[in-house]
Amino acid sequence: MTILSPFVDTVLPEHYRNLADAEYDERIHAAKTRLGKDLVIMGHHYQRDDVIRFADFTGDSLELARIAQQQQQAKAIVFCGVHFMAESADILTRNDQIVILPDMKAGCSMADMADLEELEEAWEVMQRELGDTVLPVTYVNSTAAIKSFVGRHGGTTCTSTNAKGVLEWAFQQKKRILFLPDQHLGRNTAYAMGIPLEQMAVWNQVQGEWEEVKGPQDDWRVLLWKGHCSVHTKFTVDQIERVRQRDPETKVIVHPECTFDVVQASDLNGSTSYIIKQIEQAPPGSKWAIGTEVNLVQRLANQHPQQHIQLLSQTMCPCLTMNRIDRPHLLWALESLVEGNIVNQVSVDTDTAHWSRTALDRMLAIQ
Repeated sequence: MTILSPFVDTVLPEHYRNLADAEYDERIHAAKTRLGKDLVIMGHHYQRDDVIRFADFTGDSLELARIAQQQQQAKAIVFCGVHFMAESADILTRNDQIVILPDMKAGCSMADMADLEELEEAWEVMQRELGDTVLPVTYVNSTAAIKSFVGRHGGTTCTSTNAKGVLEWAFQQKKRILFLPDQHLGRNTAYAMGIPLEQMAVWNQVQGEWEEVKGPQDDWRVLLWKGHCSVHTKFTVDQIERVRQRDPETKVIVHPECTFDVVQASDLNGSTSYIIKQIEQAPPGSKWAIGTEVNLVQRLANQHPQQHIQLLSQTMCPCLTMNRIDRPHLLWALESLVEGNIVNQVSVDTDTAHWSRTALDRMLAIQ
């Protein structure tokens, strides 16, 4: 089998462009059939409909990585998501299994806001100013390099579902938590636990300084990395107010990656799986405005026509990098496998994988 380096050949071949929809579908189905049990396709909830329908499993990022770990027969795992998700799958699966991201440009702007070199510099400042009182916790929406740093320094990962439980555990270990890369999930979770904003500070990794300092440094408990999700920060309080003015019966539910004021103004907030569960359990005729990625919102509306479901924003809020995974790239990845070639393999080096898995395993032990 030939491995084509993603640094040499990541450009979609011209003959995969501009095929008819029916031909894409037919050839993807044919390649899946040829590969059989050697192949498993993972599809993230935010993935576009014309791709996710080919997925063998759907879910959020960590859920899919753990499912991938269970696929003992599969030789190749094609991850329709973004880069850090494919890294997690590679970390958790066997060394002889390969993980493929159909388009290596499918990154995550939030994950990219936490750079290892910047984290190492910030850690030196924190150790100097605050001593050995800080435990790092990273959202799973982070690179393997960041997970590895956290694992090496006694910390753990978290998801938007288990963030509260993880922070409770972390506070038993150290006085302070460094939460990265998403400041909003960290702030919203800590505030819901009863930690006031005055006991939080934001580290601006670009400027190399503290921001949003409301209380004395000795009282700080949560140190927030200045990162965010480009999708969830597009939702606003004005949008919530407009929805309620149009129809007071509409409930607003948002993801905790939204800004603090949006989460406070909403009726409910929770992870992707929480949002899905709320809609699944809601009575017919109920009305919802959902603040999360548009592909998921549209899918929920289609799956639950007995409810009135709308996107909180009146403009599209897609995850642009997630949407880079399309049928042309999926077909290329699959037909390359059929031909005995591997394009766009995601592979995490042994040391980084070890410490990343350490961080992940600590989280799993907390649950």
